[in-house]
Amino acid sequence: MEDKFRCNCPITSAIDVIGDKWSLVIIKQMLTEEKKTFKDFMESEEAIATNILSSRLKMLEEFKLIIKGKLPENKKTNIYTLTEKGIALTPIIVELLIWSDNNLREFHSDLYAGEQLEMVKSDKEKFTKHIIENYKKNNGLQHAI
Repeated sequence: MEDKFRCNCPITSAIDVIGDKWSLVIIKQMLTEEKKTFKDFMESEEAIATNILSSRLKMLEEFKLIIKGKLPENKKTNIYTLTEKGIALTPIIVELLIWSDNNLREFHSDLYAGEQLEMVKSDKEKFTKHIIENYKKNNGLQHAI
């Protein structure tokens, strides 16, 4: 996997893994929108192309940010679940939410401004913990909290 990295800088190396246009979007969808299957991701408003989605899911799996399994009721359908490494990106996603609200609203007047944003602004740590606990509970990962 060494050849996947441009240099030995920790920040650049992290960007090599999650700095593309789609990886954090996929992780955000898993954390906050309960997306689990290829079809779930395809039906999202972000409109990712199938070939890009497929390659990003494989890459996220390769770096152990997600794991691929099968739906119990449908062995043909793959289901994707975040690992602890993937879940550990939650604070970064929350920080991006805050940064976007503070810095992009003037350029994007339709940016979300609802109740969740107010929760984040009032208590970022509590919101982050809530997202993680909710994801783990909904995916049978309570023991990992």
